[in-house]
Amino acid sequence: MCRTAVVVAVITAAVALGSPGAAVASPLQPLNLRVDGGEENWHAETSFALRWTNPPTGAGSPVAAVHHRLLDPDGHALTEGEIGWAATSIEHLTVPAIPGAYVAKVWLEDASRNEGPPAVATLRFDDAAPGRVDPQPVPDWISRNGLPIVLRLGRPAGPEPLSGIRGYAVSIDRAPGGSPCADRHACTETETDLRGGAGEDALPIEELPEGTSYVHAVAVSGSGMHSTEAGSTMLRVDKTDPETRLLGIPAGWSNRPLTLTAKATDRESGMLATGPGGPFTAIRIDGGSPVAAPGDFVTATAIESGIHSIAYYARDAAGNVADGGRLNGHPNHEPETAVFRIDREPPRLAFANSQDPDDPERIEAHVGDSLSGIDPSRGQISVRPLGSRERFIALPTEVDGDVLRTRWDSGAHPPGEYEFRAIAFDRADNETSTSSRGNGRPMRLAAPLKISTTLRAGFGPRGIEKQRTVGYGLSVLYSGRLLAGRRTPLAGVPVRVIERFAGESRTPERVTTVRTTARGEFWVRLTPGPGREVVALAAPTATLRGASSKPLRLGVRTGLGLSVSSDVAEIGGRPVVFSGRVFSRGTGIPADGKAVQLQFRLAGLPWGEFRTVRTDGHGRFRYAYRFADDDSRGVRFQFRAYAPTQAGWPFKPAGSAPVTVVGR
Repeated sequence: MCRTAVVVAVITAAVALGSPGAAVASPLQPLNLRVDGGEENWHAETSFALRWTNPPTGAGSPVAAVHHRLLDPDGHALTEGEIGWAATSIEHLTVPAIPGAYVAKVWLEDASRNEGPPAVATLRFDDAAPGRVDPQPVPDWISRNGLPIVLRLGRPAGPEPLSGIRGYAVSIDRAPGGSPCADRHACTETETDLRGGAGEDALPIEELPEGTSYVHAVAVSGSGMHSTEAGSTMLRVDKTDPETRLLGIPAGWSNRPLTLTAKATDRESGMLATGPGGPFTAIRIDGGSPVAAPGDFVTATAIESGIHSIAYYARDAAGNVADGGRLNGHPNHEPETAVFRIDREPPRLAFANSQDPDDPERIEAHVGDSLSGIDPSRGQISVRPLGSRERFIALPTEVDGDVLRTRWDSGAHPPGEYEFRAIAFDRADNETSTSSRGNGRPMRLAAPLKISTTLRAGFGPRGIEKQRTVGYGLSVLYSGRLLAGRRTPLAGVPVRVIERFAGESRTPERVTTVRTTARGEFWVRLTPGPGREVVALAAPTATLRGASSKPLRLGVRTGLGLSVSSDVAEIGGRPVVFSGRVFSRGTGIPADGKAVQLQFRLAGLPWGEFRTVRTDGHGRFRYAYRFADDDSRGVRFQFRAYAPTQAGWPFKPAGSAPVTVVGR
């Protein structure tokens, strides 16, 4: 809160003491008579306090009493009083409640009742309030560049108080009914902001908060009394540019003209259109002349293809505008900007002039776009029989930079002529299609484009055996020949020989790759292991169709061995122990063991089973057999272990080498 004091100088006539030209005061005269608050100042209270110094006692008879008299402004006596001791002050000397300059006289009396000359002081009293002050209104909003301002308060209404106008007290706050001074009637010196008298009524305001503030002003008299009612005016401040949004710009490219709208809002002074000098909204495209419209929105249309820049801004009712110019010598903020893109032209598209002889089934179409560029997520090459009315069949197509690429499996289609179509898009969603090569010729191909191949394979050095069963632990030769068409050998072509093992093999599949000889032949030595299916594959190349041989079955007999604890069996004696093992290279023993039949026979007779046992997890088995029949004495028995067929067992049935036991 600002405070201004107006100092009213009142010239007080000096009261002459003694004869003219006397330089020494009477010994009984009060020394240095003074008024609390200053004799030259006006007071708003009727009670005054006087203070002085009595002369020293060495100058004469001591002071015994003090006398005082109050005179009105016209010099008439109002009151008199006596203090019966050597007092040095009067705390409460009350003047009438009528403004004016009263005179107080104080003189001393000694013990001999001699009275000395009086000392004189002026008591200035004025409790009249100045008239109302009405600050001049500020009808317009104040912008951020509108500060500082000078506010005129205006002269107080009615006649001035006797003490005059010291100045003005002013406060600025958010309350409509405020007051600049804490006291209901008077203002202090610090609360008085303008102290140059009634004529100094210009209040400079350097800064104000945004929004609505209220100025409260009172005039202050020479005695500190202020106007009974504060005058007020409203100050509206808007320091913020309007918030402007741009509508109508797509995230990417547009393939049509764009109509753009700038929409402005302002929470303080607002955007209500009030004429040429009022709020407006503007759009400026590519640095050209702005398109402006009164109020809170404006539209503009861009037609030409290209990358465009746009600036958009608005001016509110306070005059805040972000157009990058200057206002009242201050730079305006730069406008909001954006970039938008228009591409109204479709891409250029054509198939390659010819097929690559080393890869005839690769189909390529070249595409270009100088503005938005090719859309890498879309693009299609399709095919249909030439001259048909069938729909084009889409082929799996990749967009690689400026090339659409696919592969056409011509061998999967009936022989004949086929036509192709390519479709491409740019990033603006412009679509283009073609069925022509770059040289203008139609894009047509005849199926098949690749050379057909034949792959024959089998067991043995000539590859003519289509089935084979071998003993456990033996390798097998697998061979074949690759031909182009029916007779032409294909040299240096990789052939994959795939072995798919039966049962729960540790390696379900094994692949061996070999290359054909100059005669198109190949050989592979199949390593020992479980039974398996064998097939040879020649992968297709850019110019050759793929081929595969017929799957062949390679059977492998179970490998097992048997031993006996003694080749002589005592009839009724200790048992003979048969033990052995089932071999399982490349696979594992079943979880519940491998079933093994123990068989016997006499010379020239068939084998007969007398016990079935199961191996442990390592393929081992053991069985103790006691000879108890007396008919077995002197008989020569042959024994063997036999592995029968078992689900999940990848070997064929087989028996071990026989062992001989003689009964005794």
